[in-house]
Amino acid sequence: MEIQKENRKPKPISSPKLQETSAWKHFDFLCKNYILSGLEDDLYNVYSGVKTSKELWIALEKKYKTKDAELKKFVAAKLLDYKMVDNKSVITQVQELQVIIHDLLAEGLVINEAFQVAAMIEKLPPLWKDFKSYLKHKGKEMSLEDLIVQLRIEEDNKTADKRGRGNSTIMGAIIVEREQKEEEDF
Repeated sequence: MEIQKENRKPKPISSPKLQETSAWKHFDFLCKNYILSGLEDDLYNVYSGVKTSKELWIALEKKYKTKDAELKKFVAAKLLDYKMVDNKSVITQVQELQVIIHDLLAEGLVINEAFQVAAMIEKLPPLWKDFKSYLKHKGKEMSLEDLIVQLRIEEDNKTADKRGRGNSTIMGAIIVEREQKEEEDF
């Protein structure tokens, strides 16, 4: 009897631990390259030598978290430095302030509505001094929407007053001019 030798490939020695390790290496490779693919070419060259996705993530976080902190400070300074002027619509300026506040909120800074209202009132232009005082001494707490409505009404009233004064001045000048012509004609 002849014993036949079977040509079988040897079975690889595998253990669950080895499979987990190779799967982890594969997914780490994919993750690292996915992150690298989102970088600009210059940055890709800088970070492509990093060994693991975790090291890459930590390195990028260190670099860009600092910039985030700078951005928060910049946007906060923008709010603090903002000044309203008399020769521009108050509503337009309020909208500019709302954009700045939205940027602060987007950066993760928390600003409650009462503070937003107080900041907008405080930043009203010099010619609005009386209305500013009126708003500050109002007993009831006001929402941002209510403030904007109040400001819009007041701005419309101020615009109407200017037009009315302008028209009466023009009408007065016309009357004076007519009277002068009539006197000259006599």
